[in-house]
Amino acid sequence: MTKAKVIRIFWILFFSGLLAFIGFVALVAGGALGQLPSLHELENPSLVLASEVYADDGTSMGKYYTAKGNRLDVQYKDISPNVIHALVATEDERFYEHSGIDAKGVLRAILLFGRDGGGSTLTQQLALNMFNGERSHNRFSRVIQKLKEWIIAIQLERNFTKDEILTLYLNDVSFSDNVYGIRGAARTFFQKEPDSLSVDEAAVLVGMVNNPSLFNPRTNPRAATERRNVVLNRMVSNHFLTEDDAISLKEKPIDLSRYRKLDENNGVAPYFRDVLRGDLKKWCKDHLNPATDKPYNLYTDGLKIYTTIDPRMQAYADQAVAMQMPVLQHMLDGQRGIKSGAVWDDHKNILEAAMRSSQRWQDEEDAGLSDDEISRSFNVPVRMKVFAWNAAREKDTVMTPLDSIKYHRQMLQTGFMVMDPFSGAVKAWVGGIDFRTYKFDHVNINTKRQVGSSIKPFLYSLAIEDFNFTPTTECPAVQQFFPEYNAYVPAKGGSHWSPGPYPLAYGLAWSINEVAAYLMKSYGPQGPQRFAEFLKQIGIPTTVPPYPSMALGACELSLYEMLGGYTMFPAGGFTTSPYYISRIEDKHGNILANFASPEKEVLSQSTAYTMTRMMQGTCDFGTAAGLRQRLGLAEMGGKTGTTNDNADTWFMGYTPQLLGGTWVGCDDRFIQLEGRSSDGGHIARPIWENFFRLALADKSLGLDRNARFLKPDSLSTSLQYDYDRQYEKAPPPGAEGADQGNGNAGQYIDTSAKAKQPANPY
Repeated sequence: MTKAKVIRIFWILFFSGLLAFIGFVALVAGGALGQLPSLHELENPSLVLASEVYADDGTSMGKYYTAKGNRLDVQYKDISPNVIHALVATEDERFYEHSGIDAKGVLRAILLFGRDGGGSTLTQQLALNMFNGERSHNRFSRVIQKLKEWIIAIQLERNFTKDEILTLYLNDVSFSDNVYGIRGAARTFFQKEPDSLSVDEAAVLVGMVNNPSLFNPRTNPRAATERRNVVLNRMVSNHFLTEDDAISLKEKPIDLSRYRKLDENNGVAPYFRDVLRGDLKKWCKDHLNPATDKPYNLYTDGLKIYTTIDPRMQAYADQAVAMQMPVLQHMLDGQRGIKSGAVWDDHKNILEAAMRSSQRWQDEEDAGLSDDEISRSFNVPVRMKVFAWNAAREKDTVMTPLDSIKYHRQMLQTGFMVMDPFSGAVKAWVGGIDFRTYKFDHVNINTKRQVGSSIKPFLYSLAIEDFNFTPTTECPAVQQFFPEYNAYVPAKGGSHWSPGPYPLAYGLAWSINEVAAYLMKSYGPQGPQRFAEFLKQIGIPTTVPPYPSMALGACELSLYEMLGGYTMFPAGGFTTSPYYISRIEDKHGNILANFASPEKEVLSQSTAYTMTRMMQGTCDFGTAAGLRQRLGLAEMGGKTGTTNDNADTWFMGYTPQLLGGTWVGCDDRFIQLEGRSSDGGHIARPIWENFFRLALADKSLGLDRNARFLKPDSLSTSLQYDYDRQYEKAPPPGAEGADQGNGNAGQYIDTSAKAKQPANPY
């Protein structure tokens, strides 16, 4: 064969191979071997983005995300140049020279079989992450995948600037500890925004990109430090850093003292964010995303949710709870029935149900154990972590699983919420003692407990507004009979008080049950029905059955509802329902929805003002005596509440600027604090007082101790009550929390012979 023929064959084969390769690439580009992203998809890349929740000052409170969607978008201008320089120097030093494919890098990878690095550019890595997914381990599939990466990379380079490509990459790439995106990484490892990262911090984060598991500074600090130093060396080689600066930085240890990975159990107001999640999922279901023509996805669409929560007030609320609840728990733990376990003697069914619903029971049942075997295992001591009132909110101990159930159910719980009574904006929300251990929220509208005497201000408001009562109206303090219901209120006749009469103002200040019963009786045969309608009128959503026992708070309402009703006092007769979302934006910052709470006039201004002055008596000399003076407030109002045997304790209070309410009790209502000082004024009130002491001391919140309620023009002179000194004595022991039958509505139905005769009014 002649030389010319050999050359001709060579070129035929070469061009045939080249044409075949071009044809193969054309097939790949045309989607014959798998669909490629369209031009629209390239111009509008759809990263899976977490939705973020913000406080009212714009600070982040937490995120909602999927396992692979824990990322937050950030713009190029908000990324430190240190990050950009470290990334380019380490991952693609010719990034600004190529158009998606680095020919030198590809040739080097082929000749050295990848020993000195692969040929992938940052643009190709972005293409893989965004459109191809995981690298294939099949050689033929990997070749096709590589061709796709090249094609997509070239298209990305045509449709985006270099800065935009870097931004997309940094928003999408994964870091150690399953953190995605540069913003999440900066916040997690250094509690910084990406624009504030130093050179060495940027080098640590960029070093993770190559192998997030291996170069995790938290779990493998030595490897992470070595990798950081490699990044610093490459920054020197590419003239982004001087040799002297690199030497100095390489001597520094990696500082993870501010490491904090946010999840649903931490961050600001976790109980609130969990309730918010449910509301947002409903909102998303009812609103279409125009980019997809599908309902918004809370976990992947990168929504920005701005709330009304004030992070400073939230911190004070958390602190106020942590100051009081360990004290109360110590009191409860010292009670005889708790120490001996006798409190559970009549409630074995609750323990049985708790065991059967536990993960331990399920695991052992799946392992084939019988019910008897599983039950016996709950009495075998094991090592475990349990909730504790310490800095970590947990401790290591040894106890039986059954004792663990008792231990955790014997923990006192609380709900505490603070709001602006004029706008309705919720400022702080504490739904329990520890979200990690106890997920049940005690604030939201669906969590209802018996309200006790905290309902009485509503009852008194109706008396003044519609029945011409005044603060000085004399009211007898005796049991009342309601023939229409065949019932006595209070159900038990023995009173701690003399028959009176007492001025209306004192009935409220001392929370005298018999005075409340007298008011209900004064409303006429349809009094309970009228009061039930009044509760609806002032914005209480729950329908309360119309029984005479309503006068003493035998009904169940949520703390959220109670606060909404109480807004009418400081707001001059207008109620505003609590709200906590101010607006929702999409990932581009476009406003999708705004929220506010409308006002509704439900009382005359004069009645509202009269009630605020009367409710100050509670905080001056009544069931919360001395509270106003201790806080140094010019004016305030409040009301305690306690149900039978202290199963539920309440304190609702307000200043001319802020309204707060708290509830304390156990989820199992038969577990109760005992003793003379176990009413709302001693149990729930301190949380409210602790919060307001902290908030008033913070001048940045703008709370004024000298603020006063607006007196209506219709009242020509200040209300002056003729307080007789004889009534300022301490009330009888346990007056409010005494078992006088303010339990269930049914307790007021008395079918005995006594019930057929009306009670002696005096």
